Amino acid sequence: MSDKEFKLLLVEDDEALRFIVKDNLEQNNYDVEIAEDGEIALKLFKQNNFDLIILDVMLPKIDGFQIAKTIRETNEQVPIIFLTARSMTEDKITGLTIGGDDYIPKPFSMEELLLKIRIFLKRSQLKAVPNINATKTINIGEFVFNPEELILSIKGDARTLTLKEAELIRFFSDNPNKVLSRNDILQTVWGSDDYFLGRSLDVFISRLRKYFKPDTNIKITNLHGIGFRFSIK
Repeated sequence: MSDKEFKLLLVEDDEALRFIVKDNLEQNNYDVEIAEDGEIALKLFKQNNFDLIILDVMLPKIDGFQIAKTIRETNEQVPIIFLTARSMTEDKITGLTIGGDDYIPKPFSMEELLLKIRIFLKRSQLKAVPNINATKTINIGEFVFNPEELILSIKGDARTLTLKEAELIRFFSDNPNKVLSRNDILQTVWGSDDYFLGRSLDVFISRLRKYFKPDTNIKITNLHGIGFRFSIK
């Protein structure tokens, strides 16, 4: 797939910045739809199949966090990159834990944005290509994990995962009973060991512990200053 076939949604209320970013993206052969507020963004999302979404946090009518939450209710896989002028640590963590794949603080360089777009599009395309040698489901203790369908189930009780939750479970299931450093986890699942990603990792770990709680033979142990161990008895 060439870049021209990738359709992006740019949600930004600053008219000048919106024009500059759209122009640069189109010069790099991306097909770009724009929205200046949250309502228009959600309307366009429902009408189109986007390959990636660039989403400002502070928007009129509906803010970026609520847009991301709404998108994730129906689409767990489309990459979302937040643009944020906020410096609050908790805001950045919120963006990542509700389903954002990354964030870029303003002001930013177009080179940085273009690089991250290429990275996430490449990763999402690789996930979209079926691997005929891949196992459809993975048994994890009493759980059955389907990484392609983002489903974790136990005794008929199924849960739909976010893409990041599924990637984290896949990494753990591929490395059972091993000591896994925080850096290795972050680099594998997020492609970066950024401080704020590290904070959000702790939120994801807490979430997975709740998911696996029905099987007492599965434990995610925090190894202070090192990382985690995903244990299956």
